[in-house]
Amino acid sequence: MVEEGNFEARNKAVEEDNEPKGLCYFFWGPIHWFKMLAVETHWSFVFGVVSVYGISQGLGGALARVGTEYYMKDVQKVQPSESQVYSGITSIPWIVKPIWGLLTDVVPIRGYRRRPYFILSGLLGLVSMLLISLHSKLHLVFALMALTAGSAGVAIADVTVDACVAQNSISHPSLAADMQSLCTLTSAIGALVGFSISGVFVHLIGPKGVFGLLTIPAALVFSVGIVLAEPHMPNFAYKEVSQKFLDAGKAMWTTLKCPEVWRPCLYMYLSFAVSLDINEGLFYWYTDSKQGPSFSQETMGYIFSIGAVGAILGAILYQNVLKDHPFRDLLFWIQLFYGLAGMLDLMLVLRVNLKFRIPDYLFVVIGEAVSQMIARLKWMPLLVLSAKLCPSGIEGTFFALLMSIDNVGLLSSSWGGGLLLHMLNVTRTEFDNLWLAILIRNILRLSPLGILFLVPRGDPNSSILPTEMLSSKDETEAEEPKNIELVSLINSVDGR
Repeated sequence: MVEEGNFEARNKAVEEDNEPKGLCYFFWGPIHWFKMLAVETHWSFVFGVVSVYGISQGLGGALARVGTEYYMKDVQKVQPSESQVYSGITSIPWIVKPIWGLLTDVVPIRGYRRRPYFILSGLLGLVSMLLISLHSKLHLVFALMALTAGSAGVAIADVTVDACVAQNSISHPSLAADMQSLCTLTSAIGALVGFSISGVFVHLIGPKGVFGLLTIPAALVFSVGIVLAEPHMPNFAYKEVSQKFLDAGKAMWTTLKCPEVWRPCLYMYLSFAVSLDINEGLFYWYTDSKQGPSFSQETMGYIFSIGAVGAILGAILYQNVLKDHPFRDLLFWIQLFYGLAGMLDLMLVLRVNLKFRIPDYLFVVIGEAVSQMIARLKWMPLLVLSAKLCPSGIEGTFFALLMSIDNVGLLSSSWGGGLLLHMLNVTRTEFDNLWLAILIRNILRLSPLGILFLVPRGDPNSSILPTEMLSSKDETEAEEPKNIELVSLINSVDGR
């Protein structure tokens, strides 16, 4: 045993000596890291993470957001309040993520748990994006159905690749952090590149052309289902599927009834729901040629890309400075600054920035970066808190349930914002009451401060659940890679 340990130590030392150092690390370091992950976990897994997180969610998500904004405004010609509601409808597939997670965990197709769901995801994206891009006069109802189907494809791929990450984290525990870093890095870079080029493509080929480009990420996800290395399970007991669904449902309901769980869940839902989303009204005003700054498609893409940079800075700030602070204290200051940051939008709409000779573009860029940074700072401690609320044995499924609760809050926020814009008569050409909508939104952003008592006082390093929930009823089952799903910290809080 001693000789074997010495041999492994010598091998590790040799590998460390072979790693790039100095200035060469900036070029060869990432290549060496990717190669290491591909060797240890299989190249098809790395290809799947890059395709789903980097290309589909990152790059494709950025293109889809900007393309959808202009598609609703210029092609379907809907009002901003209606567009706000429709954006909520297309996010519904993300609310039912636990269902996708359970399906990929307990319902294999033709002996495979992951590959068929990647293929299904890719097909949904291909068909829906082709329908929107090729149909000259697609009715709004069918357009919404196609957009929702495309969103479902991305959500299914997200759940499936998370399950792959979870399985590899179990078989390669020393690489768990590297795999999460791979998810985060590829998604962040993809989003930054996607937003940077989105406006250019909308200007050159139009919103429908952008949807045509989105068939490429869908095709890559489809190819992941073809090449992914996965063990075959020919003799699966499908009769046990219904019982597994019932067991998972009972376990989640039992956990939700615990006060240590439902109180933070209620806070997470309300904190998102009352922070009304009126981004569609602001977008219409940004691009209006009479009352607004009349930003071009390219400018809007660059603005969103700066927002992506702000989100990355928020993640870095939390990781290096704020991650050890108590949940309640941290959320108090973040929620306070979140409400104050919204005043930048109010100053812009009231044209206060021009009185200080600050150009609209510069002021919007600053506001977008600050807002996205604070939104990410709010999102990350809630992710950590959610992980602390998951009982042993159903960690992944319950975590997906908590993310769904957050997504229901975001849906309520989107629909509530659309209702507010409608009540204040903010239309495609009328923005007289937009300042009032912003003011109401900012005040409501401060309201979660009154329910912070629902959040535990503990810090991220302490346990929240009762002792009996921290140990699985059947330790042998808990060790199996079932019902486990990880969610990358890079997922955006403001929609897909």
